[in-house]
Amino acid sequence: MSELLAIVLTIITASTPLLLAAIGELVVERSGVLNLGVEGMMAIGAVCGFGAALASGSPYLGILAAMAAGAALSLLFAFLTVTLVSNQVATGLALTLLGLGLSGLIGESFVGQPGVKLERLHIPGLSDIPYLGPILFGQDLLVYAALAITAAVAYLLFRSKLGLVIRAVGDSHQSAHALGYGVIPVRYACVVFGGTCAGLAGGYLSLAYTPQWIENMTAGRGWIALALVVFGSWLPWRVALGAYLFGTVMILGFAVQTKGLGIPPQFLSSLPYLVTIIALVVISGNRALTRANTPACLGQPFVPDR
Repeated sequence: MSELLAIVLTIITASTPLLLAAIGELVVERSGVLNLGVEGMMAIGAVCGFGAALASGSPYLGILAAMAAGAALSLLFAFLTVTLVSNQVATGLALTLLGLGLSGLIGESFVGQPGVKLERLHIPGLSDIPYLGPILFGQDLLVYAALAITAAVAYLLFRSKLGLVIRAVGDSHQSAHALGYGVIPVRYACVVFGGTCAGLAGGYLSLAYTPQWIENMTAGRGWIALALVVFGSWLPWRVALGAYLFGTVMILGFAVQTKGLGIPPQFLSSLPYLVTIIALVVISGNRALTRANTPACLGQPFVPDR
């Protein structure tokens, strides 16, 4: 039971950065913008969060720095795609390359240095409950924050006027503009929110998951987060379910390696990405599911009438 408990706790930790990045990207895509730069924003958030925590000794200042770094990079993306109407796919790919390269440059002096770990919470009495206590009441702050953000996004998108405006902008930006809604401000706000979440996800990697800085430590998680949005059909709680599912696949691969079953470790390491590809192929084959919640203006530039 202790081994199973350790695996469950690790799965929750591994799933949290996927959920944070994916839920931010979901809001971005709901507004009609496709940002493929999640990996780069996670990387810059990871290095800035680690550096700020190392300099200040506080993981919470590191979290704020990670969020600010992700938001800053997303502002650059928003300026290029929303204001200058550049190609969103090409700009997102360039943003990923910029984030990965810049994070490697900033973090060169951080390699090998011990990090400042974001400790798990301990609630007297509740955290001490056998088995369930550590799972439900003994996680770090960002695990609960990720779930709270998911609930807030679900409420905002489907039970508030602002959410209706965001979905209207993503489904028909010309109609939303004709009704007097500011398409450009809405998309700016959504892109910055997505960048903040991606930076927070990167900060989680370097402050909680593995409290150290390693170049390219995001290891493709930004691309998995992008796939999770499609996997979850642009619905917040489905995205959360997918994040924990993919986190389970990642950790079980590592757990199987320790059992010495003779399965090549390279195959087990590639398992999350193989599952991602298979899931996308299955979903793309179902046209009704693909069209159900896909924003109609996703990836389309908007130029207001003059």
